Amino acid sequence: MDRIVIVGGGISGLSLAYAILEREPSAELTIFESEKKPGGKIWTEKVDGFLCEGGVNGFLDNKPKTIELSLKLLLNPLRSSDAARQRYIFSDNRLHLLPESPVSFFTSNLMSLYGRMRIIYEMFAPRGTADDESLAEFAKRRLGKEAYEKLIDPMASGIYAGNPETLSLKSCFPKIYDLENKYGSLIRGMISLQKDARKTGKGKVGAGPGGVLTSFYDGMGMVIDSLKKSLAARLLTGSKVAAVEKKGKGYAVHLSDGSIVESEVVAIASPAYSASEMLKGFDKRLSSVIAEISYPAVSVVCFGYKKERISHQLNGFGFLIPYREKSKILGTLWDSSIFPNRAPEGYVLLRSMVGGARASGLAVQDDTRLAGTVAEELKNIMGIKAQPDFVRIYRHEKAIPQYNIGHSNRLKAIDDLLSKHRGLYLTGNAYRGISLNDCIENSYKLAENIIEKEGG
Repeated sequence: MDRIVIVGGGISGLSLAYAILEREPSAELTIFESEKKPGGKIWTEKVDGFLCEGGVNGFLDNKPKTIELSLKLLLNPLRSSDAARQRYIFSDNRLHLLPESPVSFFTSNLMSLYGRMRIIYEMFAPRGTADDESLAEFAKRRLGKEAYEKLIDPMASGIYAGNPETLSLKSCFPKIYDLENKYGSLIRGMISLQKDARKTGKGKVGAGPGGVLTSFYDGMGMVIDSLKKSLAARLLTGSKVAAVEKKGKGYAVHLSDGSIVESEVVAIASPAYSASEMLKGFDKRLSSVIAEISYPAVSVVCFGYKKERISHQLNGFGFLIPYREKSKILGTLWDSSIFPNRAPEGYVLLRSMVGGARASGLAVQDDTRLAGTVAEELKNIMGIKAQPDFVRIYRHEKAIPQYNIGHSNRLKAIDDLLSKHRGLYLTGNAYRGISLNDCIENSYKLAENIIEKEGG
């Protein structure tokens, strides 16, 4: 098999390497990671007895590839607590339990009576006419302004740290896009899917991704540590790729230390902004299209408290905040209520997100200002007046790729341009799914593709 270079040692690059070697154990394969530590946005630290996730805090157990990979790596997936099924929205100056059923939705006071009744009208709302509609436009058209502001907006912030006025519905939530296209209504579509599920015995179905949040006892970093151990000397950390250029039938990979590695196959699994920079001298058009994918800044602020200092109940997952509330945080997860081993005995751990597409400037404040911002918001929302006993801050100046309107056309352009360069591949969460599940599933698909095309 041809020599393979993978650029980027995050979950996409590592799982791609693992998937290729699973099929072709003798493959001549090297992974270059610019940082000293692999993992990208999967970043787990154990500090003073607190287990802090600097980025990804789990995955949904609804995609088999992630569970399969975990078991192959001899890891034991850990499902979140039953309490974590309870999620809250901060609206109108109080926390509201997010309704989990049609009955609880219509008895909840999260939305006004008019807002709840407007959702019923969704069955009769007209189809959209735009090929690529923003999440905000779609939600207002089908569900009404209030449902958009109180339900859809915080969901977009929680998943993408994005602005629903610019996020593309069909790229971010293709399942919902397909429901309208096929059935003309989300409600009618869900009723039809539920009928089919009862006939086939498939169980519950929903417009959302489904599944239970899952991690590991010692955090998400365990999957990175296990992949690192499995890949051994093939993974080279502290090795930054500066450029990729065509050389003969293959490629020359230029590292920042001046060294050059030649390879027939190059798979770039780095963030889009890094991939764009590497390809600038090789294919300006491809580099330019990739560079259109934006990344807002997000900071994760972990606060630990002695349990007795928190009067607010922490029986749940945490809360998200609609933009209309003008809060300076996106939301807070009650990490020690979601998984065990997140805080020492007698303590709790809260993890707040700051920044995002509409407030990136807040994420890049200095540590003192960031901690003060979060403390003030938690005081207003949860009544926490005590100063935290433990603080840890993780700053991501370029955090989550934004699938904004036009993303599907962008992907088509990228695919067309890549088709001219045999042996060059792009993967990662900038393209076809931001979750860990998406990254691993796409890695396995790409591994099959590489072996099929380049194996001879």
